Amino acid sequence: MRTVTVAIIGAGYAAHLHARGYAKVHGVRVRIKTIVDLDTERAQAVADQYGIEQVSTDFQAVLADDDIEVIDIVTPPNLHLQFALEALKADKHVICEKPLTGYFGEAEDAKPIGEKVDKRKMLEKVLQEINDARAVVQQSNKKFFYAENYIYSPNVLKAAEIIRHKKHKLLFMKGEESLRGSSSPVAGMWEKTGGGTLMRVGCHPLSGVLWLKQVEAKARGEVITVESVVADTGNIATSLNDYEKRHLTSDPIDVEDFANVTITFSDDTKAVIMASDHVFGGTKNYIELYANDGVMMCKITPTNNMETYFLDEDGLDEVYFSEMLEEKTGWNQLFVAEEVLRGYTYELQDFMESVAFDREPLSGIDLACETVKVIYAAYVSASEGRTFHMNEAMVKR
Repeated sequence: MRTVTVAIIGAGYAAHLHARGYAKVHGVRVRIKTIVDLDTERAQAVADQYGIEQVSTDFQAVLADDDIEVIDIVTPPNLHLQFALEALKADKHVICEKPLTGYFGEAEDAKPIGEKVDKRKMLEKVLQEINDARAVVQQSNKKFFYAENYIYSPNVLKAAEIIRHKKHKLLFMKGEESLRGSSSPVAGMWEKTGGGTLMRVGCHPLSGVLWLKQVEAKARGEVITVESVVADTGNIATSLNDYEKRHLTSDPIDVEDFANVTITFSDDTKAVIMASDHVFGGTKNYIELYANDGVMMCKITPTNNMETYFLDEDGLDEVYFSEMLEEKTGWNQLFVAEEVLRGYTYELQDFMESVAFDREPLSGIDLACETVKVIYAAYVSASEGRTFHMNEAMVKR
């Protein structure tokens, strides 16, 4: 059995998701040799939990390690592209968490950049970066994997199978990821995250609908692109006083905490993406597909496969119910087999097989670039109060 040796860069929440996903990979032996983080105590805790061989604070040393084939980047977003390009140039395969890149500020920018910097300037900078990233990936003999778990969710994969067989015309798609905020202390700062809830969580359903539209296009022998984007974003938390915000974990400084984006494709079909930081009851993830001859409802979380009712939380401190679920009393819908249902297991299975057997993944550089491009087109649209036509964004496809 082929062994693939991996280094995980970053020891935050996503490191746990990936480590649990690797443990379920079959047909390929996965060796996680190193985890890298400046917080060695946090990294050691992850290493101990998942049997990772060593902890390091030196990214360059990992790139120089001939044993390591794959660099798995789960750092904050402002480091994604830099680390990914360095790893490719060091002759490593790269797994890059979402988003690929974003606008994180330049030296001359007024602060806070989310309020002071023109969104069109941000778009232009991001377009240049994704063009450069495409060039590096194309010139490399290594693979780039975009860690978009939505498209590896079993129900989204099943929807794709059906689309390939029925050759649907997808007339309208709707996707959402909403929750009660973020546990990250920097989530409210544009210079750290490259945007707000649209960038942080809305990117998931966005990538999902973009990918499914390309599945349709290939099945029908068509070329379908994004024609235009119109968006509305806002900071709803500003309407609340400190007491009223006591249950929300978001603290937006110069980012949006609500976004609604309408996409028009070149075949005149539509998609709507919503993201919010004001939804309680656990993370809400779904994609709905309305075709010319059917409907598919891809409910990712919660899935209704386990419900609980408790009068108190005694003994439940160490029991995980779901991401962003604030109470364990009363009725709750638990996330069961979360790594599978949210796509992390099949995502990493695909990536490891792609390395071991030298084939292309379902999720790669094209999806990564298109997602970021649409997000920043949406930010321009929201800031200028108009429809943004994608032919305004001059970028190589």
